[in-house]
Amino acid sequence: MLRIALVFWFIVLSLPWVLAQNPPREEIDIEDFIERLFPVQDDDLDFESIYEVLFQLYQNPIAINQASAEVLAASYLLAPDQINNLIAYRENNGPLISLYELQAVPGFDLNTIQRILPFLSISAGLNTQTQPLWKRIVTEDQAYLLFRHRRVWEKRRGFTPADTSSTGKVSSRYLGDPNDLYLRFRIQHPRDFSIGITLDKDPGEQFKWETKSARYGFNFLSFHLVKYYIGKWKTIALGDFQAQFGQGLVFGAGYGLGKGAETVPTVRKSSVGILPYTAALEFGFFRGTGITYQSGKWQASLIASFAPRDGRIAAERDTLENEDLTISSFNQSGLHRTESELSTKNQFREFSLGGNVQFAPNSKLQVGTNYLFTRFDHPWVKTPTPYNQFDFAGKQNSVASLYLNYNWKNFFFFGESAQSASGGTGTILGLVSSLSRQIDFSLLWRKYSRDFHSFYANAFAEATRPANEQGVYLGVEIKPISKWKINAYYDFFKFPWLRYRVYAPSVGYEWLGRITFSPNRSLSAFFQIREEQKDRNLADSGEPALTYQVKPVNKVNGTLSFQYQVNKAFFIRSRILFSRINFNEKKSTGFLMFQDAQYQFGKSRITGRIALFDTDDYDSRLYAYENNVLWTFSIPPYFGQGMRYYVVAQHQLTPQLTAYFRFAKTNYTDRESISSGLQTIEGSAQTETTFMLRYMLHP
Repeated sequence: MLRIALVFWFIVLSLPWVLAQNPPREEIDIEDFIERLFPVQDDDLDFESIYEVLFQLYQNPIAINQASAEVLAASYLLAPDQINNLIAYRENNGPLISLYELQAVPGFDLNTIQRILPFLSISAGLNTQTQPLWKRIVTEDQAYLLFRHRRVWEKRRGFTPADTSSTGKVSSRYLGDPNDLYLRFRIQHPRDFSIGITLDKDPGEQFKWETKSARYGFNFLSFHLVKYYIGKWKTIALGDFQAQFGQGLVFGAGYGLGKGAETVPTVRKSSVGILPYTAALEFGFFRGTGITYQSGKWQASLIASFAPRDGRIAAERDTLENEDLTISSFNQSGLHRTESELSTKNQFREFSLGGNVQFAPNSKLQVGTNYLFTRFDHPWVKTPTPYNQFDFAGKQNSVASLYLNYNWKNFFFFGESAQSASGGTGTILGLVSSLSRQIDFSLLWRKYSRDFHSFYANAFAEATRPANEQGVYLGVEIKPISKWKINAYYDFFKFPWLRYRVYAPSVGYEWLGRITFSPNRSLSAFFQIREEQKDRNLADSGEPALTYQVKPVNKVNGTLSFQYQVNKAFFIRSRILFSRINFNEKKSTGFLMFQDAQYQFGKSRITGRIALFDTDDYDSRLYAYENNVLWTFSIPPYFGQGMRYYVVAQHQLTPQLTAYFRFAKTNYTDRESISSGLQTIEGSAQTETTFMLRYMLHP
């Protein structure tokens, strides 16, 4: 009776807002999302792809009255006890009639509600409209055309005239100009349809129409057409798409967060299903058809893909008449700037056929199985090295898995086990739990054999792919009092076989600690420290009698941050980062300090940064997220000595047209040239600009 009375008075007092059901939908705070959810920044991470999948969640908000525990966990924004409290609240009081009613759910404080609001919807969003599809498409508000231009203004060596060596060989140069061009068209309605085209040309690539090399002006073309909810057909995707089921051992979809400052929920993946592919990366997606059929508690998906891939083809002559072609290497850079790089474009075909079957008898249990068969039109034969002899070789591969997610009280159990055609296996087992309202906890164990092969896997791992690794991860989040939060994790891992640049079995560990103080919504400060230790080969001594020796590399990174929302228009952030590297008794250090400011007035917003950095070498480099134009990523490494600054301006010219401009410059004090090879700039400064226009088709 008391709960009913509380709900009644909450609804009465909130009536003006309740009638609106959904609060005004705010844009997601990209920087906060990146720093809190994304893994510790590194060169190997595909941030753009991860962001694109996250953005799909934003574009298709969760229907809060229908979402299961699995779907709610996919947002990475709710603790297990909050998910259980929300489901219990729905069962006891019926569907929520407004997102503002979240304030009545036990465990939902204002900070939690503010963070999750952009990803929630009060309606189911099902296709209940009476208009024909083509009318919904032409009248949809979420329809835009986006054009972006980027350029580095100092001339790189690749754009200078070619020279001739003493042997008469003409040196390589870029075929195209230094402009980076990007064009995107997108029209979509959540849980109804999505149509998109993405075109991309990298600096140095030719803007050329040539069907032979699959260049249609731009170097890369991606497209998709996705329709949701046609009867029991949950998803029908044509063109480029991704898939994620289970813990990512078969279908990973680039949505692997793993280790980061958010130490508890991000270790677990959710089965978000088939998603349109909208990034400009030229690998890691399917091209063909993906469909999902749902009937009651069962769901089945089928994936068929036939996609061109970049790589080098080698010819092996077995007789005077016969010549066998093999794939010697994949090119995943997506760059086709020189004749050599262009010769790798679309050199072979990849056929993929797979599927998923999933059974969810209730909102707390989900069981599923995955299968994926992949065949290349030529066998893949790598150049043998000491570390790659258990890597995939051949013309075809298959991988299958079983997975399970189960929610019992405040415990979320999850696991997946897979086996590839080679006999290699991969297994993940873990749990996420709220031990109390103050303590959340996660535990993950993984074991991937050295001959486990899965091309679209993106599971929790220290290495870039789940193979040749064993490890245990422990994460904890403690909120001792309302204004303080402590996050920490420890990850121990070992590699039973050799790895790239590590020619011996090795072990390592990584831990992170972060303490955050947020006395109010305007002020926030944190201190974070992270240590990682892994082995690496010593430099070759040149003595044939000595084999490669390995030694541990110890890295320590720290961050001290302070940010303050002075008023509604003005925001400042100060941050200090440092690093220390110790390898074979040689120590190096790095230091970075920057000041950010943002001012918003009318229909305009200006953001700026000035940074000073000083690192001994590339190993001690430091990463920091930089603001950029809309939907563009920038997390550059800072290394060497110098100063970097940038300004980003945004202005809404008309209700339909918004312009963005970014100017960034780095001045080095420790060098007379920047980068190497064809990327070399003769000089100590690098200037970059980015200009973007977004045109909404409907005001």
